[in-house]
Amino acid sequence: MKVVMKFGGSLLGSKKGISRVAKIVADGKRKHDVVAVVSAIGDVTDILLEAAQKSKDGSGNHVGPAIDRLRRIHVDTIRGSGLSGDQADRIAATVERHLENLRLTLTGVCALGELSPRSRDRIVSFGELMSAPIVAAALEAYGMSSKPLSGGEAGIITDESYGEASLILPLSRRRIVKALSPLISKGSVPVITGFIAATRAGDITTLGRGGSDYTATILADALGADEVWIWTDVDGIMTADPRLVGDAKVLDEISYTEAEEMAFFGAKNMHPLALGPARLKGIPVRIKNGFRPDLPGTAIVARDRKTPEVAKAVALVRDVGLVTVSGESMVGRPGTAAKVFGALGAASINILMISQSASELNMSIVVRRKSVDRAAKVISSALSRDGVAAGIGVDPEVVVLAAVGSGMRGTPGIGSRILKAITDADVNVRMMVQGSTDCNMSLVVKEADGARALSALHSAIVLKR
Repeated sequence: MKVVMKFGGSLLGSKKGISRVAKIVADGKRKHDVVAVVSAIGDVTDILLEAAQKSKDGSGNHVGPAIDRLRRIHVDTIRGSGLSGDQADRIAATVERHLENLRLTLTGVCALGELSPRSRDRIVSFGELMSAPIVAAALEAYGMSSKPLSGGEAGIITDESYGEASLILPLSRRRIVKALSPLISKGSVPVITGFIAATRAGDITTLGRGGSDYTATILADALGADEVWIWTDVDGIMTADPRLVGDAKVLDEISYTEAEEMAFFGAKNMHPLALGPARLKGIPVRIKNGFRPDLPGTAIVARDRKTPEVAKAVALVRDVGLVTVSGESMVGRPGTAAKVFGALGAASINILMISQSASELNMSIVVRRKSVDRAAKVISSALSRDGVAAGIGVDPEVVVLAAVGSGMRGTPGIGSRILKAITDADVNVRMMVQGSTDCNMSLVVKEADGARALSALHSAIVLKR
């Protein structure tokens, strides 16, 4: 059996995190061939992004302190990883070389006063480039053969869309097999930098949101892995946020479709893009807790098993706002919705939800809260140019509630059950939309009512059968 294991930054950055990772890999290696994928340690990616932005805007005084901060994080990690003196010195020297290259890159950005997407990718890649050698050394100290590789060295090839590059799958498959199969056949554990890839010319690119998970599933696809294990700091995917719903529980299993629906709603879950390669080959993905490795976690699988529960999970999305567009001049006017969507797209404002009445008198749109006022101005300007007189309203104090589960598909009365649960909690629904997969229903309510509505919905359609 072949398993790709991905380790998140919260696990790597914890006390004795590297030693914990080494033990997990060693335990897995007794039964399986293992490929490891690692994120940057702890908050390192955030530190790098902050340093990149300050380099664009500042004089360079921040570069030294940022480098010192990163050095402390990685030196402390090396010290806590159980490496021998010679090993620790060797890896510390590797980290120092990366820090010096980072210093030169940040200084170059300062001198130019410009942060291109390509430079940003290079800067942010240093987190994984420093964590992978530390993990590989810890595996060697645990008695395993191991080799650290960047995503590009491992064969992951993308286009030149820096910041969120697109995978070139056929070429990547060939190169991954060529780079990793000889190591695996010799019993070695490749340690691959998550999130990082390369162009055909060898320039560093990054895979965007969920990039480390995406790295793991890309490798699993190419290598014909039997499973992907995502090691993080939670027991699995839960029926609700346990900070808001006290009786939330861990799900044993969900389908790819359910997982993709839940990804948007803030569950400790994988980005839909990351699930793509696994879904293509039907490879199960398991979310597991690195602090409690004996727990089974949550399996994301191909089968869409219907359960007695109406919904598998409910979620609450904050940081959103509602924009309403209304007016008689919209009625019967072809292309009005297209103009609204086009204007928002041109302004790089993402639409999270949309609802339009059959009368065409009004339209409701949910966007990120920071974009609410700008969205209203963009829509107003676009419609005015076309002679459409519309009233534009905004409400930044709303949240989205979502219910997800294959049991909702074809279940009579599910909408009424959801609305009854919300209204029984004395909460008014501002907007309601059902997803095209029929296993997601989303509602907009006032932010002040969000937690109460979430708990009521969880009791009504997740716990009750």
